[in-house]
Amino acid sequence: MEVLRRSSVFAAEIMDAFDRSPTDKELVAQAKALGREFVHARLLRAGLSWSAPERAAPVPGGRLAEVCAVLLRLADELELIRPSVYRNVARQLNLSLQSETVVTDAFLAVATQIFSAGITWGKVVSLYSVAAGLAVDCVRQAQPALVHALVDCLGEFVRKTLATWLRRRGGWTCSSVWSAPTRASAPTGWWPRSAALVAS
Repeated sequence: MEVLRRSSVFAAEIMDAFDRSPTDKELVAQAKALGREFVHARLLRAGLSWSAPERAAPVPGGRLAEVCAVLLRLADELELIRPSVYRNVARQLNLSLQSETVVTDAFLAVATQIFSAGITWGKVVSLYSVAAGLAVDCVRQAQPALVHALVDCLGEFVRKTLATWLRRRGGWTCSSVWSAPTRASAPTGWWPRSAALVAS
């Protein structure tokens, strides 16, 4: 009888965990909200504004806002390690930023290449940095409308490629993921190993 009780408790815990898993729609909506805020922060850092009326409201407070802040800090670390990768992205890709299709196709090609050998959180950070680098290039070349297409494209990439992986890890707001240390507080070698994964 005790074995049956334990089995039913275990089954209930498993079902409870599945009930709390985010849906693909939630993961994509969160990915896009994070993308908008990430891009907005990078544009501000570059001294640019993105005041298009279609820009959605900022990431609301709470866990997703915390994730965005950590994502930005990790990207700062990554961009310090490999600054040339995330600046002048359009020039590196030899892109003319005149067409939404050209920009989104190029972004998807880069995103596919980043994740060709597997998915890691470091690569997710890299994906956001590439998107922001392209967004900065778009605004500098007087094409701010392309930024919206880029954020939508990021969401679509998450839906097609990362949603299952994200869900298995508890989604964007999983506390164990975003409590990772930064270089200043990390054990020696933690972030460089993550960065090496991004580069591979």
